[in-house]
Amino acid sequence: MNLRHTYTLWAPIYDLAVAAATRGARRRSLERLGDARDQHILLCGVGTGLDLPHLPHDARYQAIDLTPAMLARARRRATKLPLTIDFHVGDAMNLPFPERHFDVVILHLILAVVPEPQRALTEAHRVLRPGGRMLILDKFLRRGERAWIRRAINPLSSRLATRTDVVFEPLVERHPDLHLTEDCAAMAGGWFRHIVLEKRSP
Repeated sequence: MNLRHTYTLWAPIYDLAVAAATRGARRRSLERLGDARDQHILLCGVGTGLDLPHLPHDARYQAIDLTPAMLARARRRATKLPLTIDFHVGDAMNLPFPERHFDVVILHLILAVVPEPQRALTEAHRVLRPGGRMLILDKFLRRGERAWIRRAINPLSSRLATRTDVVFEPLVERHPDLHLTEDCAAMAGGWFRHIVLEKRSP
């Protein structure tokens, strides 16, 4: 079963499964946007739009998701909010945007979902302008962490919803112009992390 089919099945119950558990972490991550006036921001893997209520209202947003069923729910959620936002069906591993297009790229619970997280981070890096930031919220193993249970369940969990074996550090090391400005625990005893990357100017 591919990722689009999996999340089409998840769409009707996704909010019940994760909304309450992730609400606080999403809000805290998006507080890092600060003054977002006139910024152009990409929500990569927007899902059902659980981030939308926590977004500043004075920025311009593009939102992308692979699954039309998830995106339809995000669109409905957006109608109740004073946001300037366009929605697109698309793949986080092959973004339909030009280089250096966004001031901020938001990657919430997507790098540990896609089959190739390196490709997704590389695409986010491509569309981010120099001086821009990535806000990441996701579950990652740390380099050298044994976490044998998480690794053992990955073959099943990756088919059902998400990967549990992604190590963050090798992903970012391929992009030496991405500067780590924050890395702290978000939830689940630090398995989920708040990470902020800044793309240095050439």
